[in-house]
Amino acid sequence: MEFGSVVQFLEDKTILITGATGFLAKILLEKILRVQPNVKKIYLLLRAADAKSASQRLQNEILGKDLFTLLKEKWGADLNSFISKKIVLVPGDISYDDDLGVKDSNLREEIWSQLDVVVNLAATTNFDERYDVALGINTMGAMHVLCFAKKCVKLTVLVHVSTAYVSGERAGLIPETSYGWGDTLNGVSGLDINEEKKLVDQKLNELQAEGATAEAIKEAMKDMGIERAKVYGWPNTYVFTKAMGEMLVGDLKENLSVVIIRPTIVTSTLKEPFPGWIEGIRTIDSLAVGYGKGRLTCFLGDITGIVDVIPADMVVNAIVVAMVAHANRRFDDAIYQVGSSVRNPVRYTNLQDFAFDYFTKKPWIGKDGKPVKVGRVKMLSSMANFHRYMAIRYLLLLKGLELANIAFCHYFENMYTDLNKKIKFVMKLVELYRPYLFFRGVFDDMNTEKLRMAAGENNIETDMFYFDPKEIDWEDYLTNIHIPGVVKYVFR
Repeated sequence: MEFGSVVQFLEDKTILITGATGFLAKILLEKILRVQPNVKKIYLLLRAADAKSASQRLQNEILGKDLFTLLKEKWGADLNSFISKKIVLVPGDISYDDDLGVKDSNLREEIWSQLDVVVNLAATTNFDERYDVALGINTMGAMHVLCFAKKCVKLTVLVHVSTAYVSGERAGLIPETSYGWGDTLNGVSGLDINEEKKLVDQKLNELQAEGATAEAIKEAMKDMGIERAKVYGWPNTYVFTKAMGEMLVGDLKENLSVVIIRPTIVTSTLKEPFPGWIEGIRTIDSLAVGYGKGRLTCFLGDITGIVDVIPADMVVNAIVVAMVAHANRRFDDAIYQVGSSVRNPVRYTNLQDFAFDYFTKKPWIGKDGKPVKVGRVKMLSSMANFHRYMAIRYLLLLKGLELANIAFCHYFENMYTDLNKKIKFVMKLVELYRPYLFFRGVFDDMNTEKLRMAAGENNIETDMFYFDPKEIDWEDYLTNIHIPGVVKYVFR
């Protein structure tokens, strides 16, 4: 695999980024603008009603973030002028099959004639998202982006960002292979994506005919997503719809050069533009927040199990290098799993130890002004143990409250209702995350390693576009970078 300088490739290129307000998309945008200010244009597809709304989202949800501090320092008073020359806002939505919902015909024609690269980062990542929403964005949206890309006359490559967990609940070494529409997957065959779309439309029509409330429709769609995912062997709506999106891209790409990037659990930046930047509560960070605030006293899972995490800047660097490596390479099956479980694994016991050390030395200050004291988390090694723990600790109390509530003419109604809701929420959350708490797979990254080696052999700027997980010192990263980043940007 031979390819030249990444920085030189980006010069004078025109790039479309979808999902522009997302976590990875912002880091990608910042990286390109910082390392190659001579990029020609970056089109940002944002869900917005019009240009004014898109502009507000750019300022509030992208440029207004601390992430862009280095760019602001570099350009100073000239930043707005620089941004206006390089960024073109594109109001649209990938769930629309009509040219991504881009209403401005002149803008569409301009993009089709000028575009060199498309990076599809648009996704809904909620595990229990409404099935109609997740199918529209993660599955049909991926196809819509592909169809849009095919209309770009000088396009060199489409990069589709997926997730490593499209593999389902597999164990052992999980290869970097494609999943074709109609393949037997997870031991189940017969998946028909068009049929899934019909089932969703049919269910929505039935609910509307019954006069269901908006909330009832929302819950029914959430339940349907989980149900359909489990029918075909996926644990949740997110990974199921992302897997179907990959299938459509793989089966319909024809002679377009397509790269699929599969990150594992994405965490805060390791180095760039500065260590520890993060946005929103990512998967493992919900545990960190709960633990640091003293709310997480027990944990379900295999304490010796591997948790595959990878810093966000490494994922972005892999995206950019893969983009350059596969520009104009037709019929090349390029799938890269970007994670750490094979080359530099970290385990749940490490996370527990590092979090305990950090919050013992730097406790979170509660609303009462007092430091929150944390202890060792009680580990529950099975669902049976979890249910037993919940029964002893909470369900007996709930039953007692129920009886007292009846005896005292519903005096304890609010207390009973509140506790019942909390228990149901915890039980649902555990069921949602259970497959990952006992995940037995590790993600092969042989293709990604070959890409790293090729970058080194071709004298690519490896110091600038680093993505080798062996570089990570997990204790230093988690204790001095990631957890402080979560505290700064996520704790509220």
